[in-house]
Amino acid sequence: MPTFKSAYLIHGDDHGRIAERRRRLRALAESESGTQGIEILEGDGATPEAVANALNALTFAIGRRFIIVDGVERWTDKLLEPLERTLKEIPEDTTVAFFAREDSRSKAPKRLFDAVAKLDGDIRAEESVKPWELPKWVIAQAKQLGLQLEPDTARALITHVGDRQQRLLRELEKLALYAGSGARLDQAMVDELSAPSAEHKAWSLADAILSGDAQVATREYLTLRSQGERLPSLLYWMSQRVRTAREIATALEAGEPQAQIKRRLRMPSRAADRLIADAQRAGAANLERTIEELADLELASRGGGTGAAGEDTAALLAIQRVAAAA
Repeated sequence: MPTFKSAYLIHGDDHGRIAERRRRLRALAESESGTQGIEILEGDGATPEAVANALNALTFAIGRRFIIVDGVERWTDKLLEPLERTLKEIPEDTTVAFFAREDSRSKAPKRLFDAVAKLDGDIRAEESVKPWELPKWVIAQAKQLGLQLEPDTARALITHVGDRQQRLLRELEKLALYAGSGARLDQAMVDELSAPSAEHKAWSLADAILSGDAQVATREYLTLRSQGERLPSLLYWMSQRVRTAREIATALEAGEPQAQIKRRLRMPSRAADRLIADAQRAGAANLERTIEELADLELASRGGGTGAAGEDTAALLAIQRVAAAA
């Protein structure tokens, strides 16, 4: 179970990261106390006086109470006196979290920093990294995840993903899952795994099908469709991945050593091991049937089928069938 402090102050000019921290805290709060245990103050309703009134108000909620306050970068020191007095007597089962999306003109007031510090609260700065410092930041974040990156590799990742820190961090986490702790990533691996194309997205879906995880495959499919990916494009690249798996399974059944097969695959070691294991488990015959089913689905999606079900329904049913057979 997570433990919570009485007060938090999250501030800085990385507004995306601050929004992510707010979402995460709210999710933790809901899992701890349910929606009835959370009160959110934002916009014109987020004033020091409103927070003080909320802290003093009686509540019938059971368990820890959370008050999330947005927009404290608009506050000034002279408005804080009523809130300071109230914070000194904050109940033990209450957490108040202040979020300040700062810029050059708007900053969280110093007296709020002092009030949170006196409660032994948690004060975190989420600052944007300057563009010329971003490769160094990527290398440092990769090191925390057990990955080794050279500056050229870090710059290649930024080229593929963009300069948003939270997006880069998510991509590093994905690379860590593929490559494993302690791996040294080169530019070829980053190009292979991080290129923003339907090809690589569809491969993730195909890998979920090959692993026999219908639930994950369904979630991947729905996510990709919600992002605007077209079904024929997804099916094309999925079929390419399954064909690679069939070739692996055929080679294994013919007695070819796994190490020799692995050398032919242009992918990180851990990802190659997983694809070989999935192909071996599924077998060449099952993978051939999967390719045929995907081909039938692709034909139907292009208007060649006679079924009455919509293409998404047909695709989800097919995903369920081929994942169960994998």
